[in-house]
Amino acid sequence: MSSYYPRTKDLARTRKSLSDSPPSSPSPTAKNFRHDRVARLDSSGGDSTTDKPLGRTSSYTRRETRLAALNKQEEDSGTKDYRKMYQDALRENEKLKSRLQDSKQELARIRSQLEKVTQKQDRISERSSVLESEKREKQALEKRVSDMEDELKILTELKSDNQRLKDENGALIRVISKLSK
Repeated sequence: MSSYYPRTKDLARTRKSLSDSPPSSPSPTAKNFRHDRVARLDSSGGDSTTDKPLGRTSSYTRRETRLAALNKQEEDSGTKDYRKMYQDALRENEKLKSRLQDSKQELARIRSQLEKVTQKQDRISERSSVLESEKREKQALEKRVSDMEDELKILTELKSDNQRLKDENGALIRVISKLSK
């Protein structure tokens, strides 16, 4: 089973180096390396499609044949357990990703609700401060009205007193004018 890891690393390096070099004009060392790799795949039960000259096959078919040979080797060597574990891990990752996405959506929803509640409380506090100031103004106006009513009562009393004094003054003037005659 330990032979599985170096082989996949070599394969990854091979794929990378093959994809980096242009397919139409490979270097002589790259051709030899490809030839060695294909020879190894053929000896391990590779496909017969690799019997074609390497310069004329497309990179897609070369990759496909390599992958097919690698898959066949894996099945033969009993590394199916690794594939199953990898697939299980992928499924678990997908589940976790979906849960994470759901959690992110829920978090966004909760944040928007929190923002709405905060705005509502701000409006309520503004209203309460406005209501408080209106309440104070109303109390001040009520006090002023009651003071004015008191002044009005006093004023009417003063008017009545003034009228009474005018009447008495008029009576006194008449008495004095009768006495002076």
